[in-house]
Amino acid sequence: MRNEMLLEFDALSVNESFARMAVASFITPLNPTLEELADVKTAVSEAVTNAIIHGYDNFWGCGKHGDMPPASQEIHPGRVRLTCRTEGDLLHICVEDKGKGIEDVERAMEPLFTTRPEENRSGMGFSFMEAFMDDLEVESRPGEGTLVRMHKRIGVGPWIDA
Repeated sequence: MRNEMLLEFDALSVNESFARMAVASFITPLNPTLEELADVKTAVSEAVTNAIIHGYDNFWGCGKHGDMPPASQEIHPGRVRLTCRTEGDLLHICVEDKGKGIEDVERAMEPLFTTRPEENRSGMGFSFMEAFMDDLEVESRPGEGTLVRMHKRIGVGPWIDA
């Protein structure tokens, strides 16, 4: 059976948990194990967080003088698009932003590399995505945004056979 969903939301950090739970709910008909569910939720969380934090310079919604407005008044120029599709036991996830893009994708995918060390970012987002999903593809163009594609087969892990 084939099924697809599309979500588009503001590039606000509070929406990361929404995206993670939406994908978890979407894949329940595939009857994932708890391990598979945790893997998918972690990968989605990392991809969405990267889009929000690294894709858009106005992430914090600061005013002209750097002051922080109340959360209810934050204005963000960006949106994140999340697409999920299932085909049989195969899950396809795309997370896309139209933010500033990545100049060197290969470098950005190196473990521990971060462009935001002042925010105590670990630089492990892409590493977690690679570890928890079967396949990861990243396309990015500076000034145009980033597209992260992830794929995972559900119900075929080694713990299923045991």
